[in-house]
Amino acid sequence: MSKLVIVGTVAFDAIETPFGKTDKILGGAATYIGLSASQFDVNSAIVSIAGDDFPQEYLDLLSSKNIDISGIEIVKEGKTFFWSGRYHNDMNSRDTLVTELNTLADFNPVVPENYRDAEIVMLGNLHPIVQQSVLDQMTTKPKLVVLDTMNFWMDCALDDLLSVIKNVDVITINDEEARQLTGEYSLVVAARKIHDMGPKYVVIKKGEHGALLFHNDSVFYAPALPLEEVFDPTGAGDTFAGGFSGYLAKTEDISFENMKNAVIYGSTLASFCVEKFGTERMENLSSKEVHQRLVQFKQLTQFEIELA
Repeated sequence: MSKLVIVGTVAFDAIETPFGKTDKILGGAATYIGLSASQFDVNSAIVSIAGDDFPQEYLDLLSSKNIDISGIEIVKEGKTFFWSGRYHNDMNSRDTLVTELNTLADFNPVVPENYRDAEIVMLGNLHPIVQQSVLDQMTTKPKLVVLDTMNFWMDCALDDLLSVIKNVDVITINDEEARQLTGEYSLVVAARKIHDMGPKYVVIKKGEHGALLFHNDSVFYAPALPLEEVFDPTGAGDTFAGGFSGYLAKTEDISFENMKNAVIYGSTLASFCVEKFGTERMENLSSKEVHQRLVQFKQLTQFEIELA
């Protein structure tokens, strides 16, 4: 089984949706990625930073999922990254109300010594310089580097982003970000342009409309599972990334054919994440529930086409 390094935020979120609102709850890209990847019983480590206001119970939760937390720096008298947002009625768009970087402003990641030879690195959404510094600490070249990013870095750190993109194998972004990064409306053309930037594989997430996986001239599409209710979309993309990278770490097969399975697993786990506020649904998710939903996915997508 491959080792998995997860780089990203552990954080506090305060969320408001048409279904209700929360006070400060557990959030952060690395948290969602780690909880999702833990479904595959992989050896994973989170590299992040928090203040000493970050509750021990949150650290214990991550540890209980077989996640190595020695790479989470706790800053004495520091404050943990905080984000607050309000979702619109369509649940696809949102307004950021508060962003407090706090300890994240001075984050210098340190990969634990026993994970510097990890086969898979999942670079969660952070400043590209931070993402690159993690790659620079790896003592052996990872078999697979997956990078997630967002339009914010395209706006304010594009050169740094393009520099780190050259060094990754897979990039996961949403359709709006793919169009911004390339200046192309067609996602097929956008994916081709991103290939030229360095990544061999491009995953374009389309929210409730599923995800696309591109590799050279091959394209795979996975729909999103139709849900009766979407309670809170926060962390869905990170949960997808955790399922994607966790499955690949478990199977140790990074072929395009196996990445199709990884996309399905990522989409399946993301469908659970949105059913409750924050990480609540992912914290107690059982393998039986995941299997049952995978069966639903299979029924949704597989059929024989009778050619006339």
